[in-house]
Amino acid sequence: MHIPVLLHEVVNGLQAKPGETVLDATVGGGGHSEALCQAMGGNARFVCLDADEDAIERSRKRLEVCGCEFLFYHTNYRHLDVALASLGITGVNRILFDLGLSSFQLDESGRGFSFMRDEPLQMTFVKFPKEGSITAQTIVNEWSKETIATLLESYGEEKQAWRIATKIVEEREKAPIVTTLQLAGIVESVVKRKGKIHPATKTFQALRIAVNDEFQGLRDGLVKAWEKLLPEGRIAVISFHSMEDRVVKDYFRELGTTGAGKVLTKKPIVPTESEITANPRSRSAKLRIIERIGE
Repeated sequence: MHIPVLLHEVVNGLQAKPGETVLDATVGGGGHSEALCQAMGGNARFVCLDADEDAIERSRKRLEVCGCEFLFYHTNYRHLDVALASLGITGVNRILFDLGLSSFQLDESGRGFSFMRDEPLQMTFVKFPKEGSITAQTIVNEWSKETIATLLESYGEEKQAWRIATKIVEEREKAPIVTTLQLAGIVESVVKRKGKIHPATKTFQALRIAVNDEFQGLRDGLVKAWEKLLPEGRIAVISFHSMEDRVVKDYFRELGTTGAGKVLTKKPIVPTESEITANPRSRSAKLRIIERIGE
């Protein structure tokens, strides 16, 4: 089962009250919503979004016995305004974004998020992407060496970006790169393993971010979330990438500077050593929280 990251910190930081409406913009496995519902005494309304329809079904089964009212909507959080409007909801009290991949997506989705098993190079959050949609396979087989290198540098913060991009182009001329193990092997032939971190980690991260347009989607989602947040409401965001965290930090700082909001985390909240030991995937998580000033 997916282990929700910074669970207690999210519950304590959002301070959701019974009777409020909570938007879980990335419901995933439903762990955060389950804990929040329990903290609210089973008296709350939740709107649960996810771009991954498998996540919607998994969380629905988990949450339907929790006692709160749960409304599910299959969409990316960048379209949260459309989802809320379709459900007849004009404002919410608490909003959570958990930007990490779920264990299911990594281990069971079969969409190529992990380099630990041989899967098609897809990397889309959407289970069945529309025809013509960009996938990781599209990028590594069709994009120019320069564009791939820039992508790996900017989104993956990969220092060996140009060497990896050069090798990708060389290998695709021999045969199309269509699986995760193919790509992981190409990267590992250029970047040697050091310690526990696989050399393809940053490459896979960069491709996933590009395929799903994650940074622009995050900016869009945060702006729309703020528009729907009621006075004295709170937004919590868990990020796992330095550039994601920068987007959140800069937007929250902007809101704080204008007086519209109060940033409650001068420094991001990070997992304890015990949480990292129990769940190594939490090691890069950062939580930031902001409150809307009452009007």
